[in-house]
Amino acid sequence: MSGKPIGVFDSGIGGLTVAKEIMELLPGESIVYLGDTARVPYGSKSPETITRYAFEGLNFLLSKDVKLVVIACNTVSATCLEKLQESSNVPVIGVIDPGAKAAVRATRGKKVGVIGTERTVKSGAYEIAIKNMDQSIIILSKACPLFVPLVEEGWLDKEATYLTIAEYLMPLKKQGIDTLVLGCTHYPLLKPAISRVLGEGIKLVDCARETAAVVKSTLEESSLLNKKIPAEGISHKYYVTDNPEKFREIGEMFLKRKIEHIEMVRL
Repeated sequence: MSGKPIGVFDSGIGGLTVAKEIMELLPGESIVYLGDTARVPYGSKSPETITRYAFEGLNFLLSKDVKLVVIACNTVSATCLEKLQESSNVPVIGVIDPGAKAAVRATRGKKVGVIGTERTVKSGAYEIAIKNMDQSIIILSKACPLFVPLVEEGWLDKEATYLTIAEYLMPLKKQGIDTLVLGCTHYPLLKPAISRVLGEGIKLVDCARETAAVVKSTLEESSLLNKKIPAEGISHKYYVTDNPEKFREIGEMFLKRKIEHIEMVRL
């Protein structure tokens, strides 16, 4: 069992932020990544549609004989994580609780901004998770629906991107947040641009690193951690539902490594 891969599911390319952290923290683990690029973004869709897509993604990864699944999508984690966990025969980990814990640790002024897709913000999932840890924290939430298309298009350093970021986030800065939760796994790809717009003094919380730590502890507790790197090296496999070449181009730029195995699939 320990030699089996970890499954990572996202609506598109954003889940690579989680995959990258897992690769760095757990160099002995192979990853099977599924990006539903044909149907991205999920954030404006109904809970019923998101749930259906999520089960299709989960079932695909389970068919690849993975030992654990990471739902590297805040929208899915906020919508139907418990249902996915109940139906799976392997551990299923979301990204909201790890991100909320990091925000609670990071804030000094007890005023936290949360940005995400329309569905994630509407669910109140981060507010609930943060308040469960510290009732005194003030939370200001903002849906940023244009961020995902900007990332999927590869517009990480365009003037239009900076203007969009300023439009969404300057009101939060003016309200005095000292911490900003990037409540969508696409958003860390915009971290340099967000930092440039907001300036110093606001801590950006990326749930990816915290999620990778939860993956490690879960594998350790289940005696599923692969501690030995095979002589032939680690092989990661990537599956997308549309446009594999664009995924490869942006993915390699972000991962800073070659994407050797990529395949288009239909869910």
